[in-house]
Amino acid sequence: MENLASFFLLWGAFSSGVFGYSNGKISVACSSMVPGHRDSAQTSAPPYAISISKSSFVPGDEIIVSLTASGDSSFEGFLLQAREVGGDVAVGHFRILDPNSQGLACNNIQNSSLSHTDKAKKQNITAIWITAPGIGDVEFRATALYNFSVFWTQVRSQVLVSSSSPLVPTFSSTTISTEEGCGKNKFCFSNPAGCNASSPNCYFMSSAALGSDAFQFEMSGLSDGYVAIGFSDDKIMGDDDVYICGKNATDRIEVQHAFSTGRSTPSPRPLGNVDVLTTSFSEGIIRCSFISRNPISTQPRSTDSLYYIFLAFGPSSADGRIRKHPRTPFITDQKVDISSFAAVGGTSSTPLIIKAHGALMLIAWMTTGSVGMIFARYLKRSIKKPLLGKDIWFQIHFLMMLLTVVATAIAFILCFVAAKGWSEWAGAHAVIGCIVMILSLIQPAIAFFRPSLQDNRRFIFNWFHMLNALVIKVLAVAAIFLGLQMLSSSPSQWMVKTMGGFVAWEVLAAILMDVTLWLKKKEMYEDSNTKVKSEVILLMIYLCGNLAFLIALLVGIGGS
Repeated sequence: MENLASFFLLWGAFSSGVFGYSNGKISVACSSMVPGHRDSAQTSAPPYAISISKSSFVPGDEIIVSLTASGDSSFEGFLLQAREVGGDVAVGHFRILDPNSQGLACNNIQNSSLSHTDKAKKQNITAIWITAPGIGDVEFRATALYNFSVFWTQVRSQVLVSSSSPLVPTFSSTTISTEEGCGKNKFCFSNPAGCNASSPNCYFMSSAALGSDAFQFEMSGLSDGYVAIGFSDDKIMGDDDVYICGKNATDRIEVQHAFSTGRSTPSPRPLGNVDVLTTSFSEGIIRCSFISRNPISTQPRSTDSLYYIFLAFGPSSADGRIRKHPRTPFITDQKVDISSFAAVGGTSSTPLIIKAHGALMLIAWMTTGSVGMIFARYLKRSIKKPLLGKDIWFQIHFLMMLLTVVATAIAFILCFVAAKGWSEWAGAHAVIGCIVMILSLIQPAIAFFRPSLQDNRRFIFNWFHMLNALVIKVLAVAAIFLGLQMLSSSPSQWMVKTMGGFVAWEVLAAILMDVTLWLKKKEMYEDSNTKVKSEVILLMIYLCGNLAFLIALLVGIGGS
């Protein structure tokens, strides 16, 4: 009987140590975070990582926390806590999202720790950690069990910086020196090429391989919101891995991770295995330095490990979300190896497909559309000779407007191809462009069903056709102004000013032609003996100016 009693005592102890843990009721491990198993923790690098949605916090913030297994790995059990750096007790509390997790009252705080509910294999557990007042910098720690005998302790997240901590010191000209070592022991990309990273005119990033797929990244630039670097398989936004150094809702600088799916706000990603070294905002320059062990993910992936590097900057909203960058990002001229020792420059070059879009719209609404309208309004009485059964003025008008509609349609398609659909960052330029396209298609459709000259309702068509053309022209010019603002990288915005000069030239030409037409109607001005009509002379002069403005802007777009 004594042997039997001893057996049951041993069985009870063993079952408590083994089976008791399978249901996650492990409050006994709140302090040590070490399971009461007979085996020791693994000393190799854990196949698990803790990712958090922010790099800093204020009391009451809600932080998304994920414990994730890498590759084909998984875990049966876990214990997850937030502890102050250097502390040994759990702080804050969790809001449970996953049915495979439960809260534990460690340190006498309800749900201050998170554990499993059963020993089913898991690859990811996500919860929301709610901060508490009066705590300093925090890191998340976890123990993860692959099985009963194989487990890892001290799985740690990056440090989550508290608003109560002293502000990170700003860089000075004696401490920054981020461009030192470029081409010798790290990769650097900047605009202008080779610029001093402490200069307000310099946009800079660097990467240094640390081994085991870890890289130290630095980025800096003049901005009131954020600076960001992206890794892409091509020179077009979309399917890009992005790191953002920018202001959060409390105006503190933090590092964020995101994925760009096109010309829209990048989708936030957990920060992952990232250690933030320094962040600062001084004299308008944002700077971040951090170590990332995350794999660079672009879709579809290219067959090599080379990437185009994007370097962008722009404003942030009050809640810390990034907004559209005001100009095209700086992009490396070719794919680069971020583990190499090189120093390269890049340009803010507009993709060819966007340049083609802009060029077609300029040709359509500066030249072919304008010439077509001039023939219809001012040259009906001057050029009446028949051509293919119609007056020459009408055939020229028809041809010019047909070219205008075709060019507009092609440009419209090109911009959608470039943006891969509608973009939430489209703005007024895209909205006005869509209206122009719709009205441009309505115009020839209405003209096709126009009544005859003898029809009493002809005046209705005439007025609608004229007013619709006027609306299209005004909207097209507005869209061109907005588009040139987006393309122009010059501080003087010379292309926008050149377009303003073109509008003034058009107004002057219209006034002169209207005066000439009015004088002829009043028979106050006759030129029947001249071989060349006055309105034709005005047209030739207008075309010279028109082509000069057009060529200047086409050259500007080509070099944008």
